[in-house]
Amino acid sequence: MNPETVVTVLCGLAILVGVAGTIIPILPGSILIGLSLLAWAIWGGAGTTGWVVFGIGLVFVLAGMAAGAVLTGRKLKQHSIPGRSVVAGLILGVVGMFIIPVAGLFVGFAAGLLLSEFQRTRVLRTAVASSWAALKATGLGMIAEFGLACLAASTWVIGLWVAAAH
Repeated sequence: MNPETVVTVLCGLAILVGVAGTIIPILPGSILIGLSLLAWAIWGGAGTTGWVVFGIGLVFVLAGMAAGAVLTGRKLKQHSIPGRSVVAGLILGVVGMFIIPVAGLFVGFAAGLLLSEFQRTRVLRTAVASSWAALKATGLGMIAEFGLACLAASTWVIGLWVAAAH
């Protein structure tokens, strides 16, 4: 197996992990995809095709990261949910990941949001409503980033075909 093939296989695996990382926050996400595309452009042996794929893929990666942040941030601001509630959710999400395998991250995140919002509002109904809004906002951002990460990965696959045809 030549070095370009090894780089291509490793980049493909890293891109796959990156796409999964847009949904599973403990894995690296969009940044890993961008770095993998760059590595493939430099060492993958695709020449100009590699750089074109890197450029197009990077646009998708950056758009996904921006869309995720903007959509989530806008919804959180719209519902007046403070950043500390999201941080509490993230902290309990990480704790939950170790207590409940697989689902613990999501259960912990939701519990952290709810506890923080209940502490802030002192009304369970309001805390549940704002926590639900935060969960939906986070999900919307993840879906946007996931979709654009898939487009970046698809760009790489098309680049593989083009490079193989030459």
